Amino acid sequence: MKQAIVLGVGLLLAGCGETMARPATPSAAPARPISTTGLDRVTGQNAAELTRTFGNPDADVREGSARKLQFKGPICVLDTYLYPGKGGGEPTVTYVDTRQPDGSPIDRASCVAALARRGGGK
Repeated sequence: MKQAIVLGVGLLLAGCGETMARPATPSAAPARPISTTGLDRVTGQNAAELTRTFGNPDADVREGSARKLQFKGPICVLDTYLYPGKGGGEPTVTYVDTRQPDGSPIDRASCVAALARRGGGK
């Protein structure tokens, strides 16, 4: 009888042991590379070229040697960020951000295409 009790207690205690560790789940999805497909009308362009493509900017913000030109249309808002090249060359677009007028996300290439189609007219 004592052996049965000892065996039962042993089995109960064995059930309280640590189970296999579960692998940690990532808290966020890994960052995906940002595609530049369709942004060739913008990336690497200077302010004059952007103005020829999209018309006069709706906002022109300068901070140090950096410059942001913003273009708005009925479909989207395009923010272009221009930085000087190596050796202090003319600032060109190195980053682009887009959104719908209400702030919702929109594909960057689609926004560039929509604003370019309007011919720069407001």
